[in-house]
Amino acid sequence: MTARTGARASRIAAQMQRSLAELLRRGVKDPRIGNVTITAVTLAPDLSVARVQFLPFAAAHAAEEVLAGLRSAAGYLRGELARELKLRHAPRLEFELDTELERAQRLTYLIDRAVETDRRRSGGEGPPRAGDEDA
Repeated sequence: MTARTGARASRIAAQMQRSLAELLRRGVKDPRIGNVTITAVTLAPDLSVARVQFLPFAAAHAAEEVLAGLRSAAGYLRGELARELKLRHAPRLEFELDTELERAQRLTYLIDRAVETDRRRSGGEGPPRAGDEDA
């Protein structure tokens, strides 16, 4: 993929993310979907497939149900995206739950737990660190 093609794919992906967010808000009537945040759109180098990552927001349905609703609406969304973005061939939409936030929270928890365990083992002693105040 050339730099020019990569820049075009990035522009299309950004436009798709904005358009999908709006289409899901006003155009899709499937009750399983509810409030969904589109967190990222990644296009294949040949622009044939778009991987759409999403997070259910205050969902009344389980993530699997939301995913089923999005997959059900994929054909409609693809057609609407083609019209809005004036694409001759709209990419096939593949939806997947975005787990990055969950993974980041889990890592933060594990790090905090390890630090706390180290403090307890050392008796809370050690050289003062930057930002620590003397009591």
